[in-house]
Amino acid sequence: MKISPLRFVCCIIFLTLLCGSNINQPVLGSEEQPALQPIVRVVDLNVGEETTVTLHNGAQVKVKLRDLQETRDPVRQAVRSAIVTVEVDSETVKLESGMYNLPQKIGRVQIDCSITKGYNSNGTPAFWGLDKDARLRFWPADSPLIKPGSFIYPVEQRWFATRTWYDNEPVDGGTKILPKIYYHSGLDIGGAEKLTKVIAATDAIVVSSGDDVLDAHRKDTPVAQRYDVVYLLDARGWYYRYSHLDKINDRILPGRLIKQGEEIGTLGKKGASGGWSHLHFEIKSRQPSGKWGTEAGYAFLWEAYRNQYHPPLVANTRRKHFLTAGDSTVLKGTQSYSVDNSIQSYEWTFTDGTTATGAEVKRTYNKPGAYSEILKVTDKAGNVDYDFADVHVLDPKNLEEYVPRIHASYWPSLKNRVGEPITFKVRTFGNTSGNEVWNFGDGSPTVSVKSDGNVKPLDENGYAITEHTYQKPGDYLVKVERSRDDGVRATTRLHVRVDP
Repeated sequence: MKISPLRFVCCIIFLTLLCGSNINQPVLGSEEQPALQPIVRVVDLNVGEETTVTLHNGAQVKVKLRDLQETRDPVRQAVRSAIVTVEVDSETVKLESGMYNLPQKIGRVQIDCSITKGYNSNGTPAFWGLDKDARLRFWPADSPLIKPGSFIYPVEQRWFATRTWYDNEPVDGGTKILPKIYYHSGLDIGGAEKLTKVIAATDAIVVSSGDDVLDAHRKDTPVAQRYDVVYLLDARGWYYRYSHLDKINDRILPGRLIKQGEEIGTLGKKGASGGWSHLHFEIKSRQPSGKWGTEAGYAFLWEAYRNQYHPPLVANTRRKHFLTAGDSTVLKGTQSYSVDNSIQSYEWTFTDGTTATGAEVKRTYNKPGAYSEILKVTDKAGNVDYDFADVHVLDPKNLEEYVPRIHASYWPSLKNRVGEPITFKVRTFGNTSGNEVWNFGDGSPTVSVKSDGNVKPLDENGYAITEHTYQKPGDYLVKVERSRDDGVRATTRLHVRVDP
C-alpha cells in the first residue's frame, strides 16, 4: 500500500495531537527529534569509559562503566546473568542486565542495564544494535519511566497470568539443545490462544498489517512484515511489533491512525512461535550506535500495569532456571512488589511437597524434569499473592535434548466470579506419551486431557481444552502435569483468583 509524503506528515501531526504533545514541535524525520520526547536517556559504554548524560529534566550526571561480569551455563554457554558496576556522580551501583530487574535509584537518577556484549557472542547482535560493552538507561530519580497516559498494558489479562519470556532471557525451547542461543529481545506474554485480546499500547499509526506495509517503512526501519504481525509507530518515533496474532482486526490497516486501547487482534501461536500461544511485544528505537535496536520494555509494561490495575501486592520469581540433575540453583522472590513496601513473608512449596521460607532459597534437583515451585508472599495487611519458579532440569546422560515442558493458560484471567466457567488450555512440548492431568486446587476430581505434544507447532488443535467452574471465592493454585514413559515429569501451575 502506498502513502504520500504529505499524508504521512499529516498522520504524524495528528498522532502528535493524540499523544498530547506540542504541535509546534518538529515533525518526525530521519534527522529530527521525535514529536513526543522519550523520558529515557540511553548510552552505550565500554568498561573504563565515562561520559556525561543530560537527563530529561536538563540535569547532567557523570557516568562511568567500571566493570562487567557475565555468567554462562556449562551446557549451552548461554549468558544467564550479567552484572555491571557503574559509577554515577561518584556513587557506585551494581546492576543486573534485564532478567525482570527494574531501574534502581542512585543519587539523582534511576538507572538500568538492558543488554551487555556477551549476548552478541552466540546470540543475534542485530536484535539490540549494541557495539560496546553495555547499554545503560537513565531517568530522573523521581520521574515516571514513560509519559503518564501515553502507554498501557497491551493484553487484556492479569499480570503474570501464565508463562513469560522477557527482554534478554535465554529461550530454552525446541527438542535439540543448540549452541546458537535465542536471547529474547522483546516481551513474550503468554495467554489463551484465540481468546486473549491484544490492544494498542499507544496512540499510533499502523505501518504494517500482515504482509501489507507502507512504502515509506520498507527500508531503513525495523519493520519485518509477516502474515501474523502488526507494526505501529508512535510519536516517540518508536516502532511496536505485535507478533503471533491468531487474528488481526479488520480495521488495523496500514496508514490508519489508531487510539491507545483499540483492539489489534487476538493472541495466538502463528508464525515463528514455537507452538506456544503468546504475544511477542517488542519496541524498536534508534540506539546510541545509530542502529535500530530493542528498547527493553519490561519496566514500561510493569509501570503501565501498575497504573491501570493498582495491585497492592505482586509475587515475582520469574527468572527461569536451567541446570543438570545433581546441581543446585537459588530461587528468589526479591523482585516481588508491595505498594507500601510491607512484604512480611516469603513461603515456598516445592514439587516434592517440602517447604521453605525466606526471600531466597537454595535448592538441589536430583531428577530430570520440568518443575514449578510455588512462591507465596504476604504483606502486613494480610494480602497474599503467588508466583511460580520454572526449573528446567536436564538429564546428565543426555545433554543434547531438553526434557518435556508444559504451557498452560486460562481465560478470562480478570474479574473471575463464582459460578462462571473458566476455559483452561494446555500443551505439552517434547512428549507424546500419557495425558495431561489437571488439579484445579478446589478439591474437585482431577481432569485428564491429551494435547498433541507439539508434533506440528502450528496445528490449530494443538492445545487440549477443558472448562472448570469454581463454587467459592478464593485464590486457587492450579496444577497440570504430564509424564514421559520413563517417568520424567513436566509440571506447571496457574494462580486463579475468584471473586464472590
